[in-house]
Amino acid sequence: MPRLAVLIVAAGKGERAGLGLPKQYQLLAGHPMLRRTVQAFADQKCHVQVVIGQGQHALAQAALQGLELPEPVTGGATRQESVRLGLAALAKDAPDFVLIHDAARPLISAKVIGEVIRALENGADGALPMVAASDTLRRRGDDGRWTLVPREDLYRAQTPQGFVYAKIAAAHRAHADNEVTDDVALAELAGMKVEMVEGEEKNIKVTRKEDFALAEKLMANDQTSGDVRTATGYDVHKFTDGDHIWLCGVKLAHSHGLEGHSDADVGLHAITDALLGCIGEGDIGQHFPPTNERWRGVASWNFLDHAASLVREKGGVISHVDVTLICERPKVGPHRGAMREKIAEILRIELSRVSVKATTTEGLGFTGRREGIAAQAIATVKL
Repeated sequence: MPRLAVLIVAAGKGERAGLGLPKQYQLLAGHPMLRRTVQAFADQKCHVQVVIGQGQHALAQAALQGLELPEPVTGGATRQESVRLGLAALAKDAPDFVLIHDAARPLISAKVIGEVIRALENGADGALPMVAASDTLRRRGDDGRWTLVPREDLYRAQTPQGFVYAKIAAAHRAHADNEVTDDVALAELAGMKVEMVEGEEKNIKVTRKEDFALAEKLMANDQTSGDVRTATGYDVHKFTDGDHIWLCGVKLAHSHGLEGHSDADVGLHAITDALLGCIGEGDIGQHFPPTNERWRGVASWNFLDHAASLVREKGGVISHVDVTLICERPKVGPHRGAMREKIAEILRIELSRVSVKATTTEGLGFTGRREGIAAQAIATVKL
């Protein structure tokens, strides 16, 4: 079986995204984009080498924490130079084939990866995934006038671009002074036989700030990428002496406090249990035992943040959370917006994915007698 390596090129500054950090380290549905791109190749039996920019080691280490990868290679001033340095790093244990992929294409599918590899196994020197141009195209001339460009036979190139390793490495060395836009262009300069394979529209290159929102929507709508899991959570705390309570991360003045080992935030506790249930990780008491003094009085957002981190570690995306607070007092309505914002902040998801509701029991039961507060939550996670 041919030995395969994947070169993830993540050395750019990502300035067009206008997000401060280089775009490959920005969060995409709760994970750094670079991490999501690397994990897209997790099912391939291959060696993954990441190429990063000068001074990006700390960012890369944080983004790739927990993944079994070799030390990232520091790239050069151009993408072409970064690829050449990455290929050189693979020379010690040279693979048969190498796939060169942009870190800014996190939605690459196993289908496209498989097509590229099959083309190489069938004898091609290189393989290029492409998508036919579907938009009307126009070219602006030197005189400022626009002319129509026929879109027939026009295609958009994507990555990963796959090659016979020895040939593309030699091409990079021989044509280091030739400036090219991608590795296929350099391969063609070297006379390599490159075949086209079918790409996918969803394999977008995340370049601008708005592309992050589009990528997240594509991830959420892709029903082939994993399981959709739903779980519930329920919690109760009784009233005790005090002058305030915490509900869904918001401090509210009240005639009583809530009794609990932590800050007794019944809303966040219910959401925490729902998220843990989605990934089969037990309940809040297993992770934060009430017998452990370490958690006495701790703010409950720490528990919810922990559950969200576990979801992300498993490659999950939190699609939606909904919590219903059951009590006669205090009135939740005036604070609903602040509660939603706090939950969204803790979970690192869009506000539209958070719902907070409230109801009473019409004077019935312990909540009706104003002896305490209950909360029930439901969470949906895509794995």
